[in-house]
Amino acid sequence: MEEKKETFTYTYSAKEQEEIKKIRDKYAPPTKEESSIEQLRRLDKSATRSASIISLAVGIVSALILGIGMSCIMVWGDALFIPGVLIGVVGIIGVITAYPIYNHMVKRKRAKLSPEILKLSEELMK
Repeated sequence: MEEKKETFTYTYSAKEQEEIKKIRDKYAPPTKEESSIEQLRRLDKSATRSASIISLAVGIVSALILGIGMSCIMVWGDALFIPGVLIGVVGIIGVITAYPIYNHMVKRKRAKLSPEILKLSEELMK
């Protein structure tokens, strides 16, 4: 008599499914309608995005200016000591003001977005 062997193999991996979904979403046509939670996340992110970019730019440029001032003092100390100090002080002031610029911009943007975010969060909490 012939013996039949029936086997069933099933593998499931949450990581694989998530990766497949991410790849699939890249190639799927964009959806026209954004869900409320996605809109809330996007608005929350936008509150800090522009402030981060501007404060980073101010900090980086100021650090470079500070470096130029230090170079003037250390390399050409006899001729450019006083201008080097002044350039360095300008750089230091710029570096110090980068974080307050960030805080000010974030507060202003959050105040602007707060009515819309509060409205969306109320809808989602119901």
